[in-house]
Parts: sequence; structure tokens; C-alpha cells
Amino acid sequence: MSAGLILQHGPTSPPGLFGEWAHLRGVPVEVHTTFADSGAPYEGSLGEPMPAIDGRPFICCLGSKHSPLDREVPVVAATIALVREAVEADIPVLGLCYGGQVLADVLGGAIDPAPEPELGWYMVETEDPQLVPAGPWLEWHYQRFTLPPGADELARSAVGVQAFASGPHIGTQFHPESTIEIVNRWANSDHDRLAALGITDAEARLEAGREQAQTARANAFRLFDGFWERAQRAERRDS
Repeated sequence: MSAGLILQHGPTSPPGLFGEWAHLRGVPVEVHTTFADSGAPYEGSLGEPMPAIDGRPFICCLGSKHSPLDREVPVVAATIALVREAVEADIPVLGLCYGGQVLADVLGGAIDPAPEPELGWYMVETEDPQLVPAGPWLEWHYQRFTLPPGADELARSAVGVQAFASGPHIGTQFHPESTIEIVNRWANSDHDRLAALGITDAEARLEAGREQAQTARANAFRLFDGFWERAQRAERRDS
């Protein structure tokens, strides 16, 4: 079996629960980091090129400090190009937060600032609780995406679309792959931004969901299982 491709966009944004799910399910994956070991930014043709996607069973695009609107940033342009190539080749894409925004952008959705950031644990209104349970889900984002043309909305919140499906592709605005420990690192790096927004309880917001972490892990595995089933159906159809 060929390895699925995971795009990791920073040292503090690992595959987390998605990597754990892949290991436990026996799904081979390759993690491509779009940053140098030194922490320097990915520089497109000046650094390690994006890997080939031919024959991949899926692409998983993780979170990032960037926005799909940062098209002048080399790694953003390279990521958008790779996701577009995957969509055009009917390779299933799982986009998580930034990855969901990139997928929505490629499919014709719009990206804009959220009326308020969603930071911490949230429940969502779901159209498909078997695939996308109502939560709790960890969120950490300041922008949002609109539903791409022809896509099915799977979940929403007061802020906007939280999950969608388009053919074999699934995009989420929340972070099913993340844990409290991972998001705590983001909260620390966002200290000045949070202070400017008057948010002083980021750590407490995350710790408030400590008792729900196992439920969140089970919810994430259900979503990943559903995506993998779609990816396998797409592979059988194309074989």
C-alpha cells in the first residue's frame, strides 16, 4: 500500500491524533515538513520540493500560522498548488483548519476574517453525526471559510462552516488531530495577539476540556475512519 501524505507546516503542528490513528489502523503515512530543521521557512524551489503525489491514497493538510490568502509566502503557494493537483487527480484530501481553508479555497470557497476567533473547545451543529460528531472539538483560528460550490455542509457554528465534504474530500475548521498540549503551544506563541484581543484565559479554556479529551479522541477517530472509507472507495473506483 502506498503511503498517504501528511503536510506538516510547522514544528508545533504535528499530526497528533491523526498520526496515532494511522499507526493503530495500519495505514502507512509519510510526513512532509514544510520547514527546515532549523525552523527556517520553506522556500519552495530554494528548499526541499513538495513530494510527488501520484499513487497516494490521500493527502492530509494540517494547520499553519499562515492563511491561504498569504499567497506571496512560498510555502502557501506550494501547498495550494499541491492540494489543487490532488483535487484535479481525484486524490482524496483531508484538510484540517488551515488545511480545510486551503481545500475550500481550491474548490472555490472564500476565506475571510471570522467575526470572532474560535479558541478552545466547541460543540458544533452537525448534519452527519456518524461522520462528524457534535463534539467537543478543539479550535484555534482567526479566519473562516465559506462552503465551496457544490459541497455538502457537514457541520456549522455561529461563526461559520465547520466541516464540509466534496466528493472524496473533507475539510474541517476545527482541529480533530490536536490535543490540549499541542494547542497550548499555539496559545503561548499567540500571547501578544491574544492580549491585543483582551483574551487572558487561553490556558483555562483549553484545560476546561481535559475531562472530555478521550471523547474528543474517539470523535476524531470516527472522522478519520469515515475519511479513510471514502478514500478507499475512491481508490477502488479508479482501479
